[in-house]
Amino acid sequence: MQPVNARVRRAAAALLALVLAAALPAGCREDAGPPLQIRIATGSPTAVYHAFGQSLATILNRELPNVHASVVVTPASAENVRRVSAGSAELGFTQADVLPAAPGADPSVAAVARVYDDLLHLVTNAAGGIRTIGDLRGRRVSVGAPGSGTEITASRLLDVARLGGEGVRRERLGLDDSVAALRAGQIDAFFFSGGLPVRGVAELARDRHVRIVDLGAWTEPLRARHPGVYVSRDIPRSVYGVEPVTTVANPNFLIVRADLPEGLVREVTRLLMERREELAAAHPAAGRMSPRSAITTAPLPLHPGAAAWYRATKP
Repeated sequence: MQPVNARVRRAAAALLALVLAAALPAGCREDAGPPLQIRIATGSPTAVYHAFGQSLATILNRELPNVHASVVVTPASAENVRRVSAGSAELGFTQADVLPAAPGADPSVAAVARVYDDLLHLVTNAAGGIRTIGDLRGRRVSVGAPGSGTEITASRLLDVARLGGEGVRRERLGLDDSVAALRAGQIDAFFFSGGLPVRGVAELARDRHVRIVDLGAWTEPLRARHPGVYVSRDIPRSVYGVEPVTTVANPNFLIVRADLPEGLVREVTRLLMERREELAAAHPAAGRMSPRSAITTAPLPLHPGAAAWYRATKP
């Protein structure tokens, strides 16, 4: 007799093949037609979204019939939401603070899972004299790329710290360009929001003395202005080899086009949860997922396919 799990997996694969075949034009069904494209909107090549997305694409290509998954490099969260909403990506990663505060405000986008928390890094040279956010006044600071979650979080933080407007000399650079600009002395500090560890920050910290500025005191002022999003999280010394700090964090979601077939999204959800060890090998942040925490996706509703998988497994 076959093991129960093997029979269930084979049945799920057969069901998914039927769902995908049904989604194709009638003339294409005899040979199953071209693969179903799943574009995963991520972020910078040295940031967490990209590593996570590449590993997820590998898993989907290996385990789902007639699917071709690929990773799209983007400025990150805000652009990812725009792409999924517009139909130029099927999956994407985003910070919670990028999403509309009102539940259901964008019916074209749904959630697959809450995956991990993004921590806001404020990185500067250790000898540069920036020890608090107040020391940024008048300095050249990268607040993140246009269309990124970093830009939204950093701009909100600067506003509550009364450094909005012309309080700092803003540059709008992505992670890789921010690291290069700090190395070259073109900026004094940069913000980046990502799961631990951020590879670009780790590489920078390995070959020069940097400081990550403590932002823990700003969580409550941010929560007061933007309820229900921000929490405090620690960056221990073991992550980058620098002084430990507390900073502002907010949840990350894997989002999906709301019109994707329920059977397909259910399988994506299953693989996301069942292949956590493989995903964590690509980046440790992925290992922090669990079915119990994954269902907390307000203000986004879970896609019906994701909700069906979580109900069946009772997280």
